[in-house]
Amino acid sequence: MSVLGVESVVFGVTDLAECARFWTDFGLPVESVSAAEAVFRLASGSRVILLRHGDARLPHPDPFPGDGIKETVWGIDTADSLAMFAASLAREVPVTRDADGTVHAVCPDGQPIALRVWDKRPVVSETSPVNTPGSYARFNQHRIWRARAIPKTINHVVFFSTDYVGSFEFYERHLGFRYTDHSKGTGIFARADGTFEHHSIFWVNCDLPIAPDHFKFMHIAFGMDDIDEVMLGANIMEARGWKNESMNSSGGISRHRISSAIYYYCDIPGKSGEAEYHADTDYLDDNWVPRAWDFRFGSLLWANNAPPIFRGDDIPWDMAFDADRKSFDPYRKTNPGKQATQDVILSRLTEADEHAI
Repeated sequence: MSVLGVESVVFGVTDLAECARFWTDFGLPVESVSAAEAVFRLASGSRVILLRHGDARLPHPDPFPGDGIKETVWGIDTADSLAMFAASLAREVPVTRDADGTVHAVCPDGQPIALRVWDKRPVVSETSPVNTPGSYARFNQHRIWRARAIPKTINHVVFFSTDYVGSFEFYERHLGFRYTDHSKGTGIFARADGTFEHHSIFWVNCDLPIAPDHFKFMHIAFGMDDIDEVMLGANIMEARGWKNESMNSSGGISRHRISSAIYYYCDIPGKSGEAEYHADTDYLDDNWVPRAWDFRFGSLLWANNAPPIFRGDDIPWDMAFDADRKSFDPYRKTNPGKQATQDVILSRLTEADEHAI
């Protein structure tokens, strides 16, 4: 049985027209727009659904104040798998079912999720071979000329969690998610078993000084063909007036060490989080061995304007294989507690760079 990835994300928004304009400029293909909702459908079949606050289709109670992803819908390969996942969830949290078979639940960290059978579409991607001074993979031909950026997949979603280790273990226990990597003290990356992207979800630690103290949406990443498409999307968004002022957006186009991905973040209207153009990420399967990273070493490569907590001129190499999950121990809520966990994070920052914050 498999979770195939994100089938839909459901946003609660204040200004439906402004948010619809943002996602249209971002390059999402429009399926329908009305006074009540806006729906965008990507090549993979994944959807972004915008609903006004107060819409009866949104989870109640609201998982957090303000705009953002209010429910994540995971696509399931078969009806039998859906029944098994639902039964597993029901052993720990209340579960409801819609007339169409969609299963709804709320995770212990406060995240509303849904599961439904999904006929995921295969995606056709095209990119140009890369030339280097000593290797001419693209000989006697020029690169693909792109007119605009068109996201094709939802690669991952990111949320703040007051217990990020527990959030991952809940997904693993009931939905079969795979542990991919651990940014120590910052968060855990996990992959749905029916996908190959480095991660389908990332939980960020609410104990970080830059984080809220409650469950909240952080960002959503969309798969692009290559760095050209990422750069084109970034330029179009800037030209259309979508300024980047948030924590993630301030770094410009960069690359993550942990997942190898090229990225660019755009602020979503309402200061509700970020939309990420995402390309050239690591793809992997169950032969992957999880790793534990110093969070500053693993997070950013070229970002020139990142928050101080992620900066350092001489960040030491700090990555180790972590199949036994020993790296989880200092951050378990049953072990050091919230304040002690934050003390661990701050002490590690001080050891590495006393001017990091």
